[in-house]
Amino acid sequence: MSSAAEPKVYGWCPGALRPMMSGDGLVVRVRAPLGKLSVNQARGVARLSQEFGNGLLDISARANLQMRGIREDAHEDLIAGLRGLGLIDPDANAEARRNVLLAPFWAAGDDTHTIATDLSAALTAAADLTLPGKFGFAVDCGAAPVLQDTAADIRIERSGSTLILRADGSAAGKPVTRESAASEALALARWFVETGGAANGRGRMKPHVAKGTTLPPGHTTLSTINSFTAKPGPVPAGTLAALEFGQMPAAALAQLADCGDIRLTPWRMLLVEGAESLPPLPGLILDAADPRLQVVACTGAPGCLQALSATRDLARQLAPHVPSGTRLHVSGCAKGCACPGAAPLTLTATGNDEFSLIRNGTAADQPLKTHLSADALRAAPELLTEGS
Repeated sequence: MSSAAEPKVYGWCPGALRPMMSGDGLVVRVRAPLGKLSVNQARGVARLSQEFGNGLLDISARANLQMRGIREDAHEDLIAGLRGLGLIDPDANAEARRNVLLAPFWAAGDDTHTIATDLSAALTAAADLTLPGKFGFAVDCGAAPVLQDTAADIRIERSGSTLILRADGSAAGKPVTRESAASEALALARWFVETGGAANGRGRMKPHVAKGTTLPPGHTTLSTINSFTAKPGPVPAGTLAALEFGQMPAAALAQLADCGDIRLTPWRMLLVEGAESLPPLPGLILDAADPRLQVVACTGAPGCLQALSATRDLARQLAPHVPSGTRLHVSGCAKGCACPGAAPLTLTATGNDEFSLIRNGTAADQPLKTHLSADALRAAPELLTEGS
């Protein structure tokens, strides 16, 4: 599709040591070890966000914490504060490699926790390994996988009673053990690089496999396919709370820390360990029937330099009109950062406060309708599903 301006594709994600400039200041992404913030870390992050940024925090689709609006002249002081909280890697390259997502329902000492710990340490130490900026690992070793719908390039998951190492895009993987999983994952990452998957620094595993690249020996065991949908509410490890469009005020995080340690999830939700219930706080969605859970929206303008329109007010207003069981993606540009895959309904900003409507596609796909103004969509939300 065409738009008023082609969005800039960076090909990498921000980190803490390598932040990215956005429309509201620097975006500083913190990869919390094992996706967890202790009570003290959560309170510390909230304080630093308010002191050096605009007091807004995002949860990314890879369960990382993004601090927004960080002032350029405050970045060094922010890093010192985060380092004091134990949230900074030795250097930017180690930070980029340690892109490990683990299923948030782990228990201390189980396969997910142990393997993720070993893999994180191995990646931090692998100074000779250079992977593309978006290349990531998923450790998902519970009774049934819960991360198969979450983007990752190398997966360690359970299939029945067997642990499987699987290249994303392949239905089959290699049996591994708790002890061998981390080293085998690193070996698969090195194979990816050596076979040309990391060309131009932007490669991903799925297209590398799709073009017919022969996997290393042993990748012959089929993995169990399991679709999982997270919902706010009690879970065995505590209570899940969704964030409206993946964002919350830092002050709310500090208050939430009063309830316990916090795990970050790839579903733009927080899991508060041991909590039986959570207080209603700004940005939190505690009701599994809340219509906002059916809507995904990026930062939009003016917070994102690439966005051609504001997104979240429109998404909030359209949420009650999205048919049950479907999903709406409102994107500020054709990159579709908030939802890279296809969605049943997508509105892509094209400039002049207008949007294109795509059905069952991505933000960059061919639209069914164009030149839909935000005001027209608010006045007639049936335009989303008209003719379907």
